Amino acid sequence: MNFAGIVSNAKKAFGFRVEQKAYSLNSPEFADLIGTRPTYSGVNIGGQTALYVPAVLQAVRLISETIGSLPCKVYRETAEGKEAAKDHSAYRIVHKRANEWTGAGDLRTRLTADALTHGNGYARVVRFEDGRPFELHRLKPSKVTLLEDDVTGAPVYRVSERSGTRDYPHTEILHIPSFLGTSPISFGKEGIGLAAILERHGAQFFGSGARPSIVIKTRIADNDAGANKWKNIRADFRRWRSDPSEPLILPPETEVDQPAMTSTDAQFLEHRLEQVREIARIFGVPPTMLFELTRGTWSNTEQMGAQFLQLCLRPWLDHWQDAYATALLSEDEQDDHYFEFVVDDLMRADAASRTANMTALVTNRIMTPNEVRAILNLQPLAGGDELINPHTTSNAAPVPAPAKEPA
Repeated sequence: MNFAGIVSNAKKAFGFRVEQKAYSLNSPEFADLIGTRPTYSGVNIGGQTALYVPAVLQAVRLISETIGSLPCKVYRETAEGKEAAKDHSAYRIVHKRANEWTGAGDLRTRLTADALTHGNGYARVVRFEDGRPFELHRLKPSKVTLLEDDVTGAPVYRVSERSGTRDYPHTEILHIPSFLGTSPISFGKEGIGLAAILERHGAQFFGSGARPSIVIKTRIADNDAGANKWKNIRADFRRWRSDPSEPLILPPETEVDQPAMTSTDAQFLEHRLEQVREIARIFGVPPTMLFELTRGTWSNTEQMGAQFLQLCLRPWLDHWQDAYATALLSEDEQDDHYFEFVVDDLMRADAASRTANMTALVTNRIMTPNEVRAILNLQPLAGGDELINPHTTSNAAPVPAPAKEPA
């Protein structure tokens, strides 16, 4: 069967309207059809192999471990505001332990890393007999196939299990998707592949020597005697390399050349730095957080930290909150329950700025002293729940000045 017939059968199997059209294996249309394409550099980049590039490893680790380290709680809306719903079974799952052997933060780290490297992270919800969530079990991305309900269009998850395959509705699978359901590594494989080439070139250059230190030029006849002569030259050269103190004696009509480093080789470090910045763009991480500090200063590094929260982490946290609500809350509970990450630690500035900010909140009667002490994980003080200005000597109303007696 020709390739056009293979494409036609594949489209029929997936319910597409069949068009008689042939595709080249190197065409962009074929790459879109199968969902992947080779790199122009020829380097095979996948979710796991990309982690051997240090900048990619740091970006994936930074995003996933930061999300895993942030506390997450389930809240209940009340007439006074909100309160932590500690009596809800999902509170323990998202705040303490996802299951008996996995912490809540560890599961978030693993699923976020799955989404970054494979495009999607999955976990199956284990429930009590009454339907309340009990645990979350991570699923390997390779064992899950994302389908779509023919009637409603809702996602259906086909999971490969020991007993065969089983379809789960969207309420039974915690799904953390990457952008467009595709890993950033897949979109940025050209930049990552170039970084991998530079890594390999540097290792060869400083290890076994990608550029020979000496080139020997000689005229040797293409016969057995010439082959033996060349073997003797090579043996003499290797003997000299083992003991450079001895002179190197070569036969007549033999030249020795030492190649100079080209301008491209001299800019090798600049090329590697640019690829670190390129990988930072792929993952939406500030370059300074990948330890590319060429243009980093004290001021812009702090601003980039704030950008990391707002522009990189915030979409991921929204994905997590939506996924938690879909899988762990019933339709009625979604009306007055919601999940929220505590990001106060990421928003902390230096000690002086933070102290000045909290002092202004208390003196302007925006927060009580005990609310500030709670942020600092300190015990409350007696009388610290009142909105007062501690810099005033009295809370009493000012006494008007006595009226002057007429002369």
